[in-house]
Amino acid sequence: MATTTATKPLTAFSYVTFDVVGTLIDFEGAIKDGLNAIAAKEGVTIDGEAALSVYRDARYEPGALRFPDDLGRCYSRIAAAFDLPDTEEYRQLMIDTVGEAKPFPDSVKAMATLKKHYKLVAMTNARRWAFEKYAEKLGQPFWAGFTTDDTGCEKPNPDYFHQVFAYVEKDGGSKDDILHTAQSQYHDIGISRELGMTNAWIQRRHAQNGYGGTIEPKEFTEPDYHFHALIELAEAAEKAFEA
Repeated sequence: MATTTATKPLTAFSYVTFDVVGTLIDFEGAIKDGLNAIAAKEGVTIDGEAALSVYRDARYEPGALRFPDDLGRCYSRIAAAFDLPDTEEYRQLMIDTVGEAKPFPDSVKAMATLKKHYKLVAMTNARRWAFEKYAEKLGQPFWAGFTTDDTGCEKPNPDYFHQVFAYVEKDGGSKDDILHTAQSQYHDIGISRELGMTNAWIQRRHAQNGYGGTIEPKEFTEPDYHFHALIELAEAAEKAFEA
């Protein structure tokens, strides 16, 4: 599926900025994998989607740590909800599992295609140590990468975006030359619209109900470009540049 309301063609951009966790990297799958490994050891089963709801609520509690370090604390909430043992071993297992989360099946190919046409910039709410693992799994496609260790804040804080704008300006570009690409309405699509960016929503959960492990936005933002998978954006860009 691909729809667009954008007035700017894909050939008008020099940079594509990306949310990483949830857009390029399947963190929800990694959370479920970690919990399933724990549940199997304990001889129980667990509803992965229900666990993501608990994770989502826990992730935005006061005192939350940076991702994915916060998975240990969040696991404590999940353990209490599903009667699982809350041990240091299991907390660390969750941090490690999400730190090693894999790309979505289309991510590597899509990023390689997009890299032919744009400078790719990571804007992740993950810490640097995890981002470096993710970037390696993605084939090191990024021209630049921003993490919470670099910015000192998380999206949707506008300051995160302004730091990226300043970096692009040093390269001779501006925010008008950027297509911001993400799956999170809350962290990315809404704030990018407020800041006057053109955006592309990658609706990874189009076949599932709810927002999974990502906080629900107060209101839905109609994106400029709308795709169900990143490869759809890559293919659309390829066609646009070949026309």
